[in-house]
Amino acid sequence: MRLDQKIRLLQEIPVFRHFEPEAMRVLAFSAEEKNFRAADELFRKGDVSDGGYAIASGRVALNTRGTSSIVDAEIFGPGTLLGEAALIAPTVRPATAIAVEPITALMLGRELVQRVLEAHPKS
Repeated sequence: MRLDQKIRLLQEIPVFRHFEPEAMRVLAFSAEEKNFRAADELFRKGDVSDGGYAIASGRVALNTRGTSSIVDAEIFGPGTLLGEAALIAPTVRPATAIAVEPITALMLGRELVQRVLEAHPKS
């Protein structure tokens, strides 16, 4: 993804809407782009979380039972942030996230988000 595409994606997510332009640019530049195939797990229920995933394309199923089944799972698409609480504090994943189809996501580590907020406190 190009930097401007990453910025647009992050601007769609409510928690990032009020970030200063420079803070948004740093966040987008530093986020790690990850690609997953259909049926790949992004994370498992019970895993220790170190950040969130901003979904750029494709759909992800969240299964609170902890299995890799997409039956009875909630489905999320582009513009969704999975693991928002993990951006603030260490947490345990409450669900398993499975790619329903090929997806592209930005991994936003807690340390990255905290550094950006410290450097840009008005965000």
